[in-house]
Amino acid sequence: AIVFQQWVQWHLWRQFIAVKQYAGKKGVLLKGDIPILVSRDSADVWAHPDYFKLDLSAGAPPDMYASHGQRWGMPTNNWDAIAADDYRYLREKLRCAAKVYDIIRVDHVVGLFRIWSIPVDEPHESQGLNGFFDPVDESKWGDQGRGILSVMLDTTDMLLCAEDLGTVPDVCRQVMEEYGIPGNDVQRWTKDWSERHDFLPPEEYRPLSVAMLSTHDTTNWAAWWRYEAGTVDEGLFRRKSEEKGIDFEAVKPLLFDVKRSAHGRLRWKDEVSSVSMMIDILGRASHEIADFIDMYLNTYEEKGKLWRQLGFKGKVKEKADRNLIGAVIRHTAQSQALFCIEQLMDWVMYAGLIPGDPYDFRINRPGTVGERNWSQRLPVALEDLVRDPVNA
Repeated sequence: AIVFQQWVQWHLWRQFIAVKQYAGKKGVLLKGDIPILVSRDSADVWAHPDYFKLDLSAGAPPDMYASHGQRWGMPTNNWDAIAADDYRYLREKLRCAAKVYDIIRVDHVVGLFRIWSIPVDEPHESQGLNGFFDPVDESKWGDQGRGILSVMLDTTDMLLCAEDLGTVPDVCRQVMEEYGIPGNDVQRWTKDWSERHDFLPPEEYRPLSVAMLSTHDTTNWAAWWRYEAGTVDEGLFRRKSEEKGIDFEAVKPLLFDVKRSAHGRLRWKDEVSSVSMMIDILGRASHEIADFIDMYLNTYEEKGKLWRQLGFKGKVKEKADRNLIGAVIRHTAQSQALFCIEQLMDWVMYAGLIPGDPYDFRINRPGTVGERNWSQRLPVALEDLVRDPVNA
């Protein structure tokens, strides 16, 4: 069984190298991934258990998209042990990747600075609620991240790009800018969250970034527009209500349009058209519900804001059609970001080749284990993609 897996990987390796050579002749750069976390039952952990903290499980703290946080299951890295070996483990992975890639995506770059760590004996139903940032001492985050990224830059000529999504401390972005490492500007999250509460126009995207509509960990853009834009996470709203002694079931139908809510997302009622109305319904002083106010300001009428920014007039469309998807693709493509790389599914949605509900076409749901994760297949043959007129 082991030899068979070696044989399969040998064939894949030969094919990968051939593809890189072919792409190079065509002037195409290949961007690959270097995950900073590996499976608990991986060859890496088997060969070097001292490089990992096997009593911990990596994840993410609660946020507006995951009310209980996330628990991914992989052990966290023991960076002290890896550093004591002159980062040989990291250097070997980079040298291997350089044989098949030109650009490398540093997965969860914030985890190089500090990572949300959950004890393995914590009940799984708690997900990412009961964790802590490692290192615990915030003053060490900058030195740790800077040190690891310095090793990566010193080891490889590949261009480093970083996935800097989620809750990101300022020091992470400062080091990335200092080292010239592009981050990710995902359209649905690229906003002024504190003052305008609106999406950034193309000219305000970070120049040192990769612009995109969606990622492998999100819904595709058409599904986001239909089910998530202008909504809040029901689990998060419920938990925060309980923490403040607010009767969630009583306020839910007063604040949200239940019939237009789906997939665990609550859509604001059009009639709740001001912060003061929301405060009256919740029955608390504004200083007690600052987080609710922030949620409201950043999600209420979210569709309308983007609709107008894209240049559309009239009534906002509930479902994304080709004109709308085309406009938002142009929005990211015209941004001042260094790169614009769209998920293939968003292009196929633009081409109108996906039947049925766009929500059914998702690559991964972070923090969950299920047969649909990482099993997505395009419902269109490659030959049909090649012949489609959208290619023009």
